[in-house]
Amino acid sequence: MNAATITAIIVIAAILFFAIRYIYKEKKKGNACIGCPYADSCPKHRQNGAAGCGSPEQYKSNLN
Repeated sequence: MNAATITAIIVIAAILFFAIRYIYKEKKKGNACIGCPYADSCPKHRQNGAAGCGSPEQYKSNLN
């Protein structure tokens, strides 16, 4: 293995580490919809404790 291969492996391992760490921290906070922009205010998630959030269309219709 040359230096470029070792560097690439280290970079990929670091990206993987931080991605897993981010997911772990979000799950620990209770965020079931990681990456969802409506996760904090999703009516479907807040009402019945469902694992997933509603679509943006459902969110917008519930605001009115």
